[in-house]
Amino acid sequence: MSLSLQTVLPLHDGGSIPQLGFGVYESPAKVTRASVTAALEAGYRHIDSAQYYANECEVGEAVRSFVESSDGKVKREDIFVTTKILKSAADGDDDKTLAEIRKSNDAFNLGYIDLFLIHSPSCGPADRKVLWRVLSRAKKEGLVKHIGVSNYGVRHLEEIAGWVKSAEEPDITELPVINQIELHPYLQQPTITQWCANHKIVVEAYCPLTRGERMSHKTLVRVGEETGWSPAQVLLRWSLQRGFVPLPKSDTPSRIVSNADLFGKSPLTEAQMKEIDALEANHAIFHNPVDAE
Repeated sequence: MSLSLQTVLPLHDGGSIPQLGFGVYESPAKVTRASVTAALEAGYRHIDSAQYYANECEVGEAVRSFVESSDGKVKREDIFVTTKILKSAADGDDDKTLAEIRKSNDAFNLGYIDLFLIHSPSCGPADRKVLWRVLSRAKKEGLVKHIGVSNYGVRHLEEIAGWVKSAEEPDITELPVINQIELHPYLQQPTITQWCANHKIVVEAYCPLTRGERMSHKTLVRVGEETGWSPAQVLLRWSLQRGFVPLPKSDTPSRIVSNADLFGKSPLTEAQMKEIDALEANHAIFHNPVDAE
């Protein structure tokens, strides 16, 4: 398949998601609006935020302003916006937890949220069930279009599959459409990605550039020289060709542009992909909670 900045991947609930996303983790609120605007101007149509990032309002402001200034060329539905929730309300109450979902909806002020994720499985099994049940309810009520998870290992995904099959949770009827995990050549998490592939769950890759820690590896440098791409672009192109949804993050305008400039040249060859695959080191840049209880 030929890839472009407009490439979308199908979701198992009938929707679709732009394959290249733009992350705003650790983007201070005062610069988030400018960074998101720069990303939208560069052609990104997928923005990834979270309640924990404390910049949902600024993301929403940037999206609204961009749509309003496009003279009808870009509509709200052309931009895919994601956020995440870490835990349920203090007492695990469904209605109070749903109110937290509504707070995000109000913060973005975009009418609806395209994708809402459980941010981490670390909240424990009881809280995970509350969150998935409430997200399912939020989807049915039209607050969100799609629901998914982040940092989920196979046991957490199988937990949801068990709820779907069980008559004990009638409000839980679907698997996540997305699992967002740390994913790059040095941490490929094949057991998780294979489970997701088997169940038609799209895998998003956060930290696809290793936060710059490993971009100087000789393999990336050489493949970059062979292709005319920077090591960062090689990492992102690898992720795209593996069928993942990379979420590069930057507040530097030039890097925002270059991280989207991935489509005007020949794809990485099969041999180059295998060389990059061989960089697997089971090395996480962040705390990787996929084995949380």
